Amino acid sequence: MPPSDGVKTCFVAHLAYGSLSGKAAGRHVGGVERQQAMMARWLAARGQRVSMLTWDEGQPDGEEIDGVRVHVICRREAGLPGLRFFWPRWTGLVSAMRRADADVYYQNCGEYVTGQVALWCRRNRRKFVYSVANDPDCDVRLPEMRTLRERVLYRYGLRHADRVIVQTLRQQVMLREGFGVESTVIPMPCQGPGAEEYVAPEPPRLGEARVLWLARICEQKRPDRLVELARLCPELRFDFVGPANGEDAKRVVAQAAALPNVTVHGQIAPDQVHAFYQRSACLVCTSAFEGFPNTFLEAWSHGRPVVSTFDPDGLVAGRKLGEVAQDVPGLAAGLRRLLGSPARWLEASGNARRYYLENHAVEVVMPRFEQVFQDVVREDKQDARSGR
Repeated sequence: MPPSDGVKTCFVAHLAYGSLSGKAAGRHVGGVERQQAMMARWLAARGQRVSMLTWDEGQPDGEEIDGVRVHVICRREAGLPGLRFFWPRWTGLVSAMRRADADVYYQNCGEYVTGQVALWCRRNRRKFVYSVANDPDCDVRLPEMRTLRERVLYRYGLRHADRVIVQTLRQQVMLREGFGVESTVIPMPCQGPGAEEYVAPEPPRLGEARVLWLARICEQKRPDRLVELARLCPELRFDFVGPANGEDAKRVVAQAAALPNVTVHGQIAPDQVHAFYQRSACLVCTSAFEGFPNTFLEAWSHGRPVVSTFDPDGLVAGRKLGEVAQDVPGLAAGLRRLLGSPARWLEASGNARRYYLENHAVEVVMPRFEQVFQDVVREDKQDARSGR
């Protein structure tokens, strides 16, 4: 693989140390964090100088993992309530960004950090690329941002990013109409099985099929709908996978564990994820909103269709990658349609694998991200030569 042209890239990824290090036990490991770790490794393998900024979780500052140098920000719980936002969190972020000394800083997910990164980059003549993770981050009302401070900093970061990357055309339109911000659509990469590893799955039998629910157990994902769905489909077996933090999540887990056709697995290690897809007939999604779920990409990479209440850009319905529903009875009907027809399931399975290979395989997507990072740095050098 040829080397890159020497762009120094830094990932601002507070929660990604578990994904990058492989030490996930007891740490937050979501789809965004897995993507950030994978992207950083890929760029490092291309010959770039790559760094990542994360919370201090006991690792030494400057630790190198797979060619990626990790700089610590501070301990997440450090500082006094009310003051820790400024010290040590903001000051720690600024210090870590300075130590990384990158040409371009990349941050994913809409939050106050978006503004903090943009502000530092603007003051220090560095480039900032922001990537949208969820549809609400493109909604001009910013419904998921609870404080004025967060909304103000996020809007600043969004409007002062050198590039904004979105995952769907819907997100692109929302940003343009709501914020007057232009963006580039780039599908997110996913590390799925390659041609040598992939085994085309056989269609399941309705009475033996396993349905996978895999996500953080939180309000956005609506796990209570999985409980209701399992009650409506006693003939199916459900694997309920994900970390449960908080009383509401634990209450839903207890309800699910009481059902004879649901197996609760809790949080699993990253290296166990693929085994769950391989033994499932399909993935089910009950979310109220998403961006473009990493679990969809993982399922499709294994040739597993998706049955979902969320359909990014209408892809699931339009490309026949599974079934789409509005409510729990619709999900039950979709599961029975899909799993009750071998021909329908095989068509969706083939479509899913093909769509993944054409749009989300790492070797297809990552050169596009690399090009964006190179372009923003090249434009800065051209501006400097022209005196702008």
